[in-house]
Amino acid sequence: MPAPSHPGPFADRLRRHAVPLTHLDPTAPLDDLEPLRDIIGDARVVAIGEHSHFISEFAALRRRILRFLVERCGFTVLAFEYGFSEGFPLDAWAQGEGTDDDLAAHLATAIPTGLDEPLRWIRRHNRTAPQPVRFAGIDIPAAGGSLLPALAPVADYLRRVDPETLPAIQAAIRIAESFAGGSGAVAAPAWARLATAEQDALSATLTRLLIRFRSVEPLYVSRGDQHSYDIALRRLEGACHADYSFRAMAELFAGNGLTADTSARDLYMAQSVLWHLERFEPGTRVVLAAHNAHIQRTPVAFDDRLTGLPMGQHLHRLLGDEYFALGLTSTTGHTAEMHRDENTRFGFTIDDTTLGPPEPGSIEAAFAEADLGLAVADLRRARRLPPGGTGPAPGPDRLRLQSTYLHTPVLDAFDAILNTPTSTVADDIHIEGRE
Repeated sequence: MPAPSHPGPFADRLRRHAVPLTHLDPTAPLDDLEPLRDIIGDARVVAIGEHSHFISEFAALRRRILRFLVERCGFTVLAFEYGFSEGFPLDAWAQGEGTDDDLAAHLATAIPTGLDEPLRWIRRHNRTAPQPVRFAGIDIPAAGGSLLPALAPVADYLRRVDPETLPAIQAAIRIAESFAGGSGAVAAPAWARLATAEQDALSATLTRLLIRFRSVEPLYVSRGDQHSYDIALRRLEGACHADYSFRAMAELFAGNGLTADTSARDLYMAQSVLWHLERFEPGTRVVLAAHNAHIQRTPVAFDDRLTGLPMGQHLHRLLGDEYFALGLTSTTGHTAEMHRDENTRFGFTIDDTTLGPPEPGSIEAAFAEADLGLAVADLRRARRLPPGGTGPAPGPDRLRLQSTYLHTPVLDAFDAILNTPTSTVADDIHIEGRE
């Protein structure tokens, strides 16, 4: 899309605070990313987003930025939009456990959102690095698709420290098995078809177990250790948040959900990031990979209805400037449009959709007007008024979300935006029902 001969005021500001990048290749030299060092400053958590999953360019950029932040800025943790409970075996694998071929089995049931290659790079890096890179899952189990990845290890823990509670968690597992799926798009409708008595029994049992966990912590720790207790408690909390999300999503799909009721998942992810931070060495810096709609610092709204308070809003509220949100977007190309289909493994199909021209008022339109290709823009500087300016600094009010637009004050939602001139749907996605 050619740039207008007279770009608008914000496009001109954006150009002044943008830095062109040279490479998409994750293995290319990193010198072009050096300006990121100044842009992110002293942030402890740098979140890298994407406007759609399954995009080749975003996956490549995330891997390059991960390399840069690890090799040149001292970051030592990759946190990912992946189950908290399921993350521990992946961390062990990244530290050298097992064989290289074991990763495929670890990820066999997960939505393929680009975790494979970063983990393989971390494992190779850790073979010779003086400071290993850790992996941390942060999400509710199975992206809200099943309680079993959290409840099964909790049952094993209770078998050791509190066997009297086994009948309760086994009852919860029996109900959870009846509607487990590959993602929340499968599990929530299946949960909705359960008898109301089973839905309520599951919620009541999980809540009772959670209260008991917290009430008898000294007893559990005396029968085991603090670290095992902390992990088991966090897993149980993940099951509780996922259970809440089933009800919230089912009501959202039915058109009668409570305002912002899907926020339970994002709160759990934010708290998981903090949980990991508290347990790593002081000064640990974290690279956090998740969708733009999860990392943004402002509420998410669709059709002028408040839908959720994202993880990034919680982290910014708690960490302040130590949290940095870097959104990834594209001016043209294709996107992976996801359509609900409960009969598929993950509850959706993928349609390789051509992106339309950037909408006026969008951050993508501003990049196009400024004639910026592959570039990263520091929005904190771009939001400042020029000398002598008064009033609020105007800026874009929307950004891409797959093939549509999410209306949000972009300058408040993100600290920086990285734009790629085009985007393509990855050709190695193995999802049933891809169109």
